[in-house]
Amino acid sequence: MASGSEGKQVRELQARLRQIGHFDRSPTGYYGTVTVAAVQSFQGKRGLSRTGKADTLTWRKLLGMTHEPTAAELNPPTTRTVAEPDKRCMTGRVLCISKNSRTLAWMIDGRVVSSMDVRFGSQYTPTREGTFSVHWKSRHHVSTIYHTAMPYAMFFSGGQAVHYSADFAARGYSGASHGCVNVRDEGKIASLFAQVKNGDKVVVYG
Repeated sequence: MASGSEGKQVRELQARLRQIGHFDRSPTGYYGTVTVAAVQSFQGKRGLSRTGKADTLTWRKLLGMTHEPTAAELNPPTTRTVAEPDKRCMTGRVLCISKNSRTLAWMIDGRVVSSMDVRFGSQYTPTREGTFSVHWKSRHHVSTIYHTAMPYAMFFSGGQAVHYSADFAARGYSGASHGCVNVRDEGKIASLFAQVKNGDKVVVYG
């Protein structure tokens, strides 16, 4: 595994690195700059070449020092505390999105089914607030304006959508979207995408 890799094994790598203090956030399944730095840190402490790549020797050493990650370690509920739901989120099927807490809660009849970290547009391309509904889903979407991948896109207001962001997974909150709601955990949004239907409500609030 190396920079740009993604998938279940990357998530396991991150969870194992987190067990021994080399990865300080929830596993994302994306091998970005933070993961490279974590692997280099681990390699340096173990006298291995600081390549930042999870080669066979590095992986074996890590396996010997860690335990099989639990489901909770692989997919923590969220790294941020979910906000108190807006009253508009309390009935029906709702993507309840708080700008203040930077979280998305998938709610059905007032119950939080799942939650995940999100980021928003910049001050120049703000994410719209209000009550909307999902009007189009596109699993392998690519932006026609910015020519960037928008996997698991669920459009709710014109060109604004909830979607997975590899950039968010790699850079965290140092970046911003062009108005969309970015999700950094691919596993969580893949599960969400499978559950959400066209017509489900979207509430974006401050």
